[in-house]
Amino acid sequence: MSIQRAWFASVVPSDKQHQKAITWLKNNQESLLTTDYVIDETLTLLRARGELKRSIVLGEAFFSGKLAQIYYLTEDDVRSTWDIFSRFADKEWSFTDCSSKVVMEKLEIQKAFAFDRHFTQFGTVKVIP
Repeated sequence: MSIQRAWFASVVPSDKQHQKAITWLKNNQESLLTTDYVIDETLTLLRARGELKRSIVLGEAFFSGKLAQIYYLTEDDVRSTWDIFSRFADKEWSFTDCSSKVVMEKLEIQKAFAFDRHFTQFGTVKVIP
């Protein structure tokens, strides 16, 4: 599973995690899965930080299938996301974080390409790199 902060770092050379993200992606042998919500958050973050060209290049790579398989959340997934988001008010999880948790549990994914400490709070997820 991949998360927006790691994708952001992978395409922005000035990001402090850039080299770590690039190295991990180059060495990774497993197929990657990301969600439409993660893509939305990543491309929006890039654009908001003045990285429009990088957001377009990354978007093209996502939607061409070159980087990862895209999982599109269902209506039931979104309802489950809302349940987690509203139940875990003590956490600083974004709605997208919660959607990733739902998908990871549904598909029994236990590893995430992420720099986000929130994923270690899920309990069953190993954060990589």
